[in-house]
Amino acid sequence: MLEDRATIVLAFVVYVVILLMIGWLGYRRTRNLADYILGGRRLGRWVSALSAGASDMSGWLLLGLPGYAYLAGFEAGWIALGLLIGTYLNWRIVAARLRAYSAAAEDALTLSEFFEHRFEDNTKVLRVVSAAFILLFYFFYTSAGLVAGGKLFATVFDMPYSWAVAAGTGVILLYTSVGGFLAVSWTDLVQGLLMALALVAVPIVAIIQLGGWEAMIGAMSDSNPALLDMFTSSDGNVITAIAILSLLGWGLGYFGQPHILARFMAIRSTQAVAGARRIAISWTGLTLMGAILVGVAGIGYLTNAPLEGANVETVFMVLVEAFFHPIPAGICLAAILAAIMSTADSQLLVSSSALAEDFYKALFRRNASERELVRVGRAAVILIAVIAFGLALDPNSKVLELVAYAWAGLGAAFGPTLILSLYWKRMTRIGALAGIMTGGLTVVIWKQLQGGIFDLYELVPGFALSFLAIIIVSLASRPPGAKTLNEFDSITAEIR
Repeated sequence: MLEDRATIVLAFVVYVVILLMIGWLGYRRTRNLADYILGGRRLGRWVSALSAGASDMSGWLLLGLPGYAYLAGFEAGWIALGLLIGTYLNWRIVAARLRAYSAAAEDALTLSEFFEHRFEDNTKVLRVVSAAFILLFYFFYTSAGLVAGGKLFATVFDMPYSWAVAAGTGVILLYTSVGGFLAVSWTDLVQGLLMALALVAVPIVAIIQLGGWEAMIGAMSDSNPALLDMFTSSDGNVITAIAILSLLGWGLGYFGQPHILARFMAIRSTQAVAGARRIAISWTGLTLMGAILVGVAGIGYLTNAPLEGANVETVFMVLVEAFFHPIPAGICLAAILAAIMSTADSQLLVSSSALAEDFYKALFRRNASERELVRVGRAAVILIAVIAFGLALDPNSKVLELVAYAWAGLGAAFGPTLILSLYWKRMTRIGALAGIMTGGLTVVIWKQLQGGIFDLYELVPGFALSFLAIIIVSLASRPPGAKTLNEFDSITAEIR
């Protein structure tokens, strides 16, 4: 238990008040659905970059990844490498084109709406199927954030897990439902900076307290020498090619995460992308390195009282409790809250956008007013949060496992479809539909199988089969019309 719980509580209260104030400012700036969903497409490079990074990393960056590094040692570096490469490629090959194409596609506000206009789908099938897969996997993804929030609140406030989950959910709901995209993005900027600060400070202080880098490495070696080798698993065996591919394969997920892609659609202009990319890559590299060092520092510190089961994901909090005064401890623990909120709020907003824009407006109320759609969006945030809350009530849930499943589903369903829609003008509506369904269903089915090739992370086969399905079905179906081809060439020429 932390020495001065009152100080920690005060730090949390101050932090939450700041978030709610930002939410109120976002509310004052929200005039229509475009503002509520994409902030009027006027985000600057710093807000875009850190909002994309913070909404991407979530609570797993301070809980799940350090916990994995605590169990696996430097093997966790493979995940970090895959994610860093994926971040760079997403900003390099997707960001500018998606900003330009989504604006040209009748100013599409959601990924599903973009696909509908890009492929001139008057049947609404492509839009509805896309939105359905988004909602399916976001239920699991959002619940991962609420699990992380429950663990945090239970530790800090010494409260039952179910009440802790409810408290975290309530805070996120308040400013997300009220402030919309602007509130979410502005808070992500603050939260991204706080996360980076904590992930630099905690491992540095922990390593110093353990006697320096060599002393920490020595403690890891005494605990389990295999943890020092990226090519060796914790049981001493050489890690297989399937294991390395699975860890690196996390990077493929970036191309299909709607909450990250929304930042590309909302950036002020294509000219701002290059600067935002440099900021995003720097932030991602720094925080991933810090998260792994937190885990390995935990190995050195907890040699006599190792963490077990789901508790391994509390290693960040254990180090903060052990080495920090209550005031900086409160700031570091608030960073976990920041990480949780920065993703959960974005996921709730994207999910509510899918319900309001892709189901309610597209299928039931095509002439709904802007004010009505904003109200529906806010109500959808509450509905989705309640469902995710129900999924998060199991205290034995592991954040990393929930994130891995949702990340794979979204990455496989939408990654290949988005990349090819931005670069291959021969792609067809039927091809896009085949890619989304093949990728999403492959992840769902592959997850249920075990042994041999099925030990491969489901994102990798899902992504590959989705890519293949799009190409085969597009070539076998009628080519796009002249209007679509001409618009594609025109936008591509402008970007170049």
